[in-house]
Amino acid sequence: MSEFGFQSTAEDVAEGIDLSGRRAVITGASSGLGVETARVLASRGAAVLMVARDAAKLEAAVAEVRESVPAATLDTALLDLADLDSVRAGAADILQKAPVINLLVNNAGVMACPLSRTAQGFEMQFGTNHLGHFLLTGLLAPALLAGAPARVVNLSSAGHRFAPVDMDDPNYQQREYDKWQSYGQSKTANALFSVGLDQRLREHGVRAFAVHPGMIMTELGRHMEASDFELIARGRKPEELPFKSVAQGSATSVWAATSPDLDGKGGLYLEDCHVAEPATAEAEGGVEAYALDPGEADKLWQLSEALVGQRFNFKE
Repeated sequence: MSEFGFQSTAEDVAEGIDLSGRRAVITGASSGLGVETARVLASRGAAVLMVARDAAKLEAAVAEVRESVPAATLDTALLDLADLDSVRAGAADILQKAPVINLLVNNAGVMACPLSRTAQGFEMQFGTNHLGHFLLTGLLAPALLAGAPARVVNLSSAGHRFAPVDMDDPNYQQREYDKWQSYGQSKTANALFSVGLDQRLREHGVRAFAVHPGMIMTELGRHMEASDFELIARGRKPEELPFKSVAQGSATSVWAATSPDLDGKGGLYLEDCHVAEPATAEAEGGVEAYALDPGEADKLWQLSEALVGQRFNFKE
């Protein structure tokens, strides 16, 4: 369904697409994929609101985008996804600056970090990668509904194959912590959230997608050690690993946000600018059935509402 693939860049997939009059909000926009996604969307005419937790890094990222796209329409908002109070304050700021949102790219995340907890006591990876974005997206829903047709892009990962979501102990309060299992759980949650969000908003013109960007050397890997690369390598030499550049790693996010090929679709897991095939034991890519299960998506939605202390009813 797509002419693009592993080698495609965000520039490639955005060529010929006019985003004039459209507004995009991007989390994790102070480095790596977030900056490139912001730059390319801005280059196609979108007004881009860049979101991050570090003011100095965000200011530098804005300068980087503006150097490449001098006419870019850019704004910023500060929030920390690991603190729900910060998410609520940041969402209020975003809604004031962007009462209409057409594209929301939930790009921020942490990976394979030692056991730590968010401000509200959630396990850091589940709390940041999923719960922070769950609350933020729910709070921004009025602007997305006002911007319909709109799309939400949640960055998942092939790492979702490490683990499903443990609905009974998502925050590692009873079981022993494993950083890769935890990362996998959080990335499965990103995919299930896309399914659940799409179910609830599609009749209102808002569609949601989960994206595996590929393996890219960015700040996301700052906690990785030699043993972690050996785990990912699966017996291969480092030079044999299928790494992407940042430009290539941003491509599927931009494709998910903008491609007419995805009009009328949603609740899908995308990789290499395609809808992913079902995962198999032999294949590098693909999506596990548990990451797209509507029943599990509903369970996660209800659990997430309970954990963040807020219910979202989009039918009113």
